[in-house]
Amino acid sequence: MRFASASLEGRPDVAPVVFEIDGDDILTAGFDITHTVRYRNIQTNPRVSVVIDDLASVNPWSPRGIKIIGNAIIEEVDGSSRFRISPTVIISWAINDTTPGIPKMERRKVG
Repeated sequence: MRFASASLEGRPDVAPVVFEIDGDDILTAGFDITHTVRYRNIQTNPRVSVVIDDLASVNPWSPRGIKIIGNAIIEEVDGSSRFRISPTVIISWAINDTTPGIPKMERRKVG
């Protein structure tokens, strides 16, 4: 997954991260996220985006994925910080319709 945040001034940051799902939310952490740009960004600007994508097949070419736009909070769990991302918009392609070729985009608002 790639996790994007921005400073209040609009300076973007994107980082590859591991994740897990908790209900409708996405959780992600790391060894010490308090030293990351996204940690500083989220303290002042909670708006984030994440992208999870892959190739279902290369022949025929069949990309699929999900883009989530939402808000992140910083949680403390067992003495470590983690991010909880709550979606407001979910955009997906080739998840529900797996017909080869140019994938159909689907967009839905959450909450």
